[in-house]
Amino acid sequence: MDASSRAALVQARERLEELSRPASGLLERARDRVTGHPRAVSDDELFALAEELFAVSRLLEDQVALRRALSDPSGTPADRAGLARRVLDGKVSGATLDLVETVARQRWSRPLDLVEATETLATDAALDAAAERGELDGVEDDLFRFGRIVGGDPDLSRVLGDRTAPAAGKTALLEQLLAGRVSPVTALLLRTHLTSRYAGNAENVIERLSEVASGRRGQSVARVTTAIALTPQQERRLTDVLSRLYGRAIGLQVTVDPSVLGGLVIRVGDEVVDGSVAHRLEAAGRRLVG
Repeated sequence: MDASSRAALVQARERLEELSRPASGLLERARDRVTGHPRAVSDDELFALAEELFAVSRLLEDQVALRRALSDPSGTPADRAGLARRVLDGKVSGATLDLVETVARQRWSRPLDLVEATETLATDAALDAAAERGELDGVEDDLFRFGRIVGGDPDLSRVLGDRTAPAAGKTALLEQLLAGRVSPVTALLLRTHLTSRYAGNAENVIERLSEVASGRRGQSVARVTTAIALTPQQERRLTDVLSRLYGRAIGLQVTVDPSVLGGLVIRVGDEVVDGSVAHRLEAAGRRLVG
């Protein structure tokens, strides 16, 4: 997204924040009654809001003419919001309709940004539901574990990352893999993000979701690869060191990989610190050859 679309997304997220908290004071409650604007504040309401927003995102993904019309800069914000209401009224909840109208009123750089924005709002609502249920830690852990499963299975990774594969087939596969093994929020996030025609590499999609969930908890993720499992004491020390180094809370996601031989490979965002024995041996070999 460029600057104008990012600014539009900020406005839409602010509206989601307003709709996902209880009305504060008599004035807001009275305004809600007058305008008929419903809110989604319980965990079940937020989960339902996320499901509907994901459905709208998929609709915009499939209907090129609709997303172009809803982002047409030649139309007025009111006209675009009115079109959204005509298409969705009676098919989604009031809170979902309110948010989609908010999205339609904004100025977007390109029509596809509406798909991304609506999907982002849906993801936020799903994580809000997880937070209300006290499940954010579990969602992040579920995403990490499933990411490791996908990363360790080339065939599964290829199928889930195939943009030409039918979404229905991917959905059935994911339901089979996830049923009873992850929380409903995790299943919703994985099912919707991995079946998008713009999903791309499955591991990257899951990793981004994990980072969003971690960010919701107020921390960044350090992905650590080690030859042998770290003890709890070692994990605590590493967490403390990284938190001091980056100046913010850091959560660890540790993967054991004997191929690193020893030492650690640490990745925080785009920054990689490779202190593995394998890396040092490779570097020494290059110096010898040189």
